[in-house]
Parts: sequence; C-alpha cells; structure tokens
Amino acid sequence: MAARLLQHIGARTTVANYHEHNAARARPDILRRLAEGQVIALTSDAGTPLISDPGYRLVDEALEAGVPVRAVPGPSAVIAALSVSGLPTDRFMFVGFPPPKQAARRSFLAEVAGIAATLVLYESPRRLPDCLRDMAAVLGDRPAAVARELTKLHEEVRRGGLPDLADHYAAEGPPKGEIVIIVGPPAAAETDWAAIDRELADRLTRESLRDAVDAVAAGSGAPRKAVYRRALALKDGDGGA
Repeated sequence: MAARLLQHIGARTTVANYHEHNAARARPDILRRLAEGQVIALTSDAGTPLISDPGYRLVDEALEAGVPVRAVPGPSAVIAALSVSGLPTDRFMFVGFPPPKQAARRSFLAEVAGIAATLVLYESPRRLPDCLRDMAAVLGDRPAAVARELTKLHEEVRRGGLPDLADHYAAEGPPKGEIVIIVGPPAAAETDWAAIDRELADRLTRESLRDAVDAVAAGSGAPRKAVYRRALALKDGDGGA
C-alpha cells in the first residue's frame, strides 16, 4: 500500500519491508544509514506505526544513537474504534493482543478485569469467537463492541454485551478483516454503608476518630468525607446517617 501511494504521487524512493520476522536483521542496516545522515520513514499499511508492532525497538535504538525521531500521525485503530464504540473514552487502556491459548488468555483477562477503564484489544478474526467466549466468562456481561475493517469499504461495528457478541460470532463464525474489541469498564461496586458503620463503631472503641476514618476509607474505597461524617454521627451517638 505504501509503495502504491508513493507511486501515485510520483515519489521516487526505495521501499523495504520491516516486520516482526526480519526486524532484528534489518535494524543494524537502518541504523547505519541513519548515522550516515539518510532520512528514513517508517510507515504502516495497517494504521499508526509502533502500536503493537516491532517499530518501537527501532525508535528506541535510534534515540540511543542520538538520531532525532519525529512523528507524523496516521490513522489509529485504537482511537478510531473508541470513537465509534459508544463506550466511555475519558479513561481507556490498550492491552494489545491477548494470548492465543485459552488458559493464558483467561489469565491475561483476569489481570486486566479490575482496571477501571475501557479496554481496547486487537484480535485475529480466526480467534475472535473463542476470545469473546473467554471474555464473557472472565469479565462478565459488560457492554462491548467489535470493530472490523475501520475506515475501509466493509467497515462494521457490532455492539452488545459480551455474552451476546460471543453467541453471535460463535454462530456466524470468524469474520474477515482487522479486528478491534472494545470493552466497557467494570461497574462501580455499591458501597455497603451498613458494613462501614459496623467497622467504624468497632474501630472507634479502640482508635482515634482520624485513624478509624483513614482505615475504613482506605479499606472500603468509600469517599473519606462521607466516612468521616458517618464516624462523627456514630461518635455523637446518632447511630450513623
């Protein structure tokens, strides 16, 4: 695609492949050419370079060698998928490709399950049905979206709960094209104020007001100001708010 674009605009330059399988062999030659003062552009036919690809190692070694590196942003599947997912975008985490084997994949999903942010993953079409099944099992019925072939002719975004999406692709089979999965953050746990009051009442018999509030707020995740108000009420004999 890059070569076709350069040909279309009449740019004459040498184009060479740089990918996961040849990166270790290709980097020394690229770094040598950079040291000689040549200008080299790292492009990608699949969105922004360096996002879940070996380009970051080239950038790291170029910087170590004192070569200036500048960015010309290109299409990003992560941002494009987030933009059309309908899921929260104020806090998100890109976690790359999940492992291909089920046991490792479920362990990976368990590690990111508690992150209070929208999750963005890449996945191969072939593994999508199995991955969604494991996501539904580990993450539960979270809202999600599967984005396919973004910005291309056959672009598609399917939204729903993880179990529904897993059922759909299990029945339909693997789709074609590049896949991005977006999963909404975990629901905020409801605060158990009765349990907080019990712990406060117990701690206030043997700790200072400040120490009791600090410990209960840290352990429960409840706002400290709210815990402090309830502690004051208990200390004054009101039995909590």
